[in-house]
Formats: sequence, structure tokens, C-alpha cells
Amino acid sequence: MADLSISTTPIPGLLVLTLPVPGDSRGWFKENWQRAKMTALGLPDFGPVQNNMSYNAGAGSTRGLHAEPWDKLISLASGRIFGAWVDLRPGLTFGTPFTLELGTDQAVFVPRGVANGYQALQAGTVYSYLVNDHWSPQARSSYTYLNLADETVAIPWPIPLEQAEISAADAAHPRLAEVTPMAPKRTVVVGAGGQLGRALVDLLPDALPLRRPEFDLTDPATLDAVPWSQVGLIVNASAYTAVDAAETEQGRRDAWAVNVTGLSRLVEIARAHRIPLVQVSSDYVFDGTAVLHGEDEPFSPLGVYGQTKAAGDALVATLPRHWIVRTSWVIGDGNNFVRTMASLADRGVKPSVVGDQFGRLTFTRDLAAGIVHLTSSDAPSGTYNLTNSGPTMSWAAIAQRVFELRGRAASDVTEVTTAEYFAGKTMAPRPTHSTLDLAKLRQAGFDPADAEQRLVEYLR
Repeated sequence: MADLSISTTPIPGLLVLTLPVPGDSRGWFKENWQRAKMTALGLPDFGPVQNNMSYNAGAGSTRGLHAEPWDKLISLASGRIFGAWVDLRPGLTFGTPFTLELGTDQAVFVPRGVANGYQALQAGTVYSYLVNDHWSPQARSSYTYLNLADETVAIPWPIPLEQAEISAADAAHPRLAEVTPMAPKRTVVVGAGGQLGRALVDLLPDALPLRRPEFDLTDPATLDAVPWSQVGLIVNASAYTAVDAAETEQGRRDAWAVNVTGLSRLVEIARAHRIPLVQVSSDYVFDGTAVLHGEDEPFSPLGVYGQTKAAGDALVATLPRHWIVRTSWVIGDGNNFVRTMASLADRGVKPSVVGDQFGRLTFTRDLAAGIVHLTSSDAPSGTYNLTNSGPTMSWAAIAQRVFELRGRAASDVTEVTTAEYFAGKTMAPRPTHSTLDLAKLRQAGFDPADAEQRLVEYLR
């Protein structure tokens, strides 16, 4: 009796499992699905939610070729078949075939977008297959089909197709030259209308952008309207970020509603559909007493906004596949500190700017690129600090540099303390030090550009 084993095929992700089938005069037994053993050998932990059975009364019954919008594990309860698989996903292996004569001692893992076709070689063949999404009549519109007799792929069916039993629908499927590859699952960008969201959409033109007011994390109905079964990644760039307003009675409720309650719904959707999630976090989860913040520093938020972001991070960390991207001082396409300082410089204003808060700017083009790098390189789940590189600066020093780049004197910016600047105003407490350690990010293969370089480019 063979040991449980898994082998690869010419089609990426299509795996053949050899199953031990001990037996005696009474019959046999097999572990048709054993998550712990199979995933340890390399089978994806694909999370099946439905088990289907089908029966072919006679030899020659032939079905396919169907590429379905989910993963499946196909095996036999009885009989023997000839199986054929063709990669119908976009890429270099589009049109690649693989065939195998399959008995009860084997199973095949078929990834989403790979077409499968089966020909019964014995009467009374019973198929069993696990799938990781629930079948529905609507799901059939997402299938991609290939003709069983396609001359390019040239499947060597043991029983000639003219002698086989084939449905009229299967006989009418298109040839390979007419097949549109099955599109990969989409990335969803939540908060696509914000500074970071716009940068992400620029880098991910095929992403599904979710913007207010059509999409609202606090409205469960808008979450339910998204076709999550066809989503491969969620990037949450949405947040309540009105730091000072969050200290008010209504602002406190609004901050928790978006940053925690709304996010918790998104986390449960990601869990239910096994979708990896990117959560954008903040330096405000720390009190700023440490001069340099690492990813493992315990939470110590000073205000309501930081408290909600810390709570959100803790929620996301419960997911098996996640990236918490912690950033600070974000600058992009929208209202922000650099744009405000440039406007003041151009209008001849001489502002007072806080000089006792320290950190680094983060330009959204690099923040978005870092997120794409972490997710596309399959970096380990966890928290990653992500800002631009370069020396730590105060807000006042950055403002002075902006003035210089606009042709004004740095001395036109007056440096004041946080206490002086906010005297008589309602304000949230700020961390004094917001500089984030980038060592883990660099180890993951992403080295962000220098903040000074990006500042010059941004103002240009």
C-alpha cells in the first residue's frame, strides 16, 4: 500500500494525491480528505464548504471541459475514469493540458480557473468532490469552457468522443482560440477615494474600488452587495482619521463605528471567504515615548483615534492571512500637511508650526507600492512598519524645507511647541516620537525611497 503523497503537474497548482487504501476481504477504507496530513504535504488549505457526488451509469459518459470559479478536490468512490485538465487562466501556461487515469487510490486538487473533464471507463462510476464555495445557478455565469474535442489541446480520450455520451451543452463549448481566460480573483480597495486609496487604484487598475458614499463600512448592506467569493485580497485604506474630532462625544462614536465595528464586519467577511486582508495602521497606536518604534512594541495609545486603531489591529491579527501596515504622516493626492504648507508659502503667509513632534513623511505612492510588494511577494503574515526612509524630522523642519523649495526663506516658519500651538483649542494628545523602524520591511525586500527625494518630486 502506497503512503500518502502529493505530486505536481505541468499545470501550476494542479496536484495529484496518492491515497492509501487499506482493505481486506470485506472491502477497503481510505481517508479521502485529511486536512492536517494533506496540508503538511503541500495541499493548499483551501477550506471546502460543500461536498458533491455524481454518478455515471455506463462507461463512456464524458463531461467537460469546465473551469470553475473555485478550488476543488476530485476523487472517486468507485470505478475508474480518464481525467483531463487544461489551464484556462491568463499567463504562460494558458492552454497547457494534463491527463491521468484515475482510480479510487488517487485524488486531484484542481485550482480555480483550470478546466476539468472526465470520461468514465467503468460502469457505476461515482465521483466525489469538495469545493470551497457554495454552488448556485448564478455561479455558472462565472465558468469558463473549452470544447472536449479541441484540436490544439488534443486530449487523447480513451473512448473516442464520437462513441462517448456527451451533453449537447458540452459539445457546443468553444475552441481554445475563442476562449477568454478566466480572470483572477480581484483585489478590493476599501476607501478608494482617499489619498492612499487613489494611489492603490493607480497601481492596481483591475482592482474593485469601494468609495463612499456608495460603500460605507458602517452600513452592513453595502458590505453584503460585494461579490466576496470572487475577491482574492482586501486592502482596507478606509478609516476615521479626524484625530481631534474623535475626542468629542459624537466623534468618539463615529471613530469606533468605522475603525472597530465596521472593520470587525470586514474581518469576519475575510475569515468566512478565506480572503487575505491588509489593514493600514498608524503611529498613533503608541504614546511616542520611544524614539524608534518596532513592530512588536505594545500598544499605548494616548487618544481615542489611537485606541480605535489599536483595537482594529488586534481584530485583524486574528485572521490566518493578514498584513498590518503601520505608517505615519501620510502625503498624497488630497489635503495634507505638505500641500497646506506649500499653499501658505505661495500666499506669503508666515506660519507657526510645531517643532517638538518627530517622525518621517510617508508618500502614498511608496505606501501603496509597499503594500503591493508585501502581498504579491507572499510575505509572512504580521505587522510591517512602512514609511519613507531618511532622517527623522519635526513638523517645523519639514515646513521650513517646503518653504525653501517654494522659494521662501526657512526663517518664515516659526517653530513653536505643541502646547503653544494648541493653547485654548480642543485637541487630541499626539505622540512625541513617530519614527518607525523599517528593518523588517527591508528584510521583506522593500526599501522605500528617501522622504526628501519624494518631497522634492511632490512639490515639483
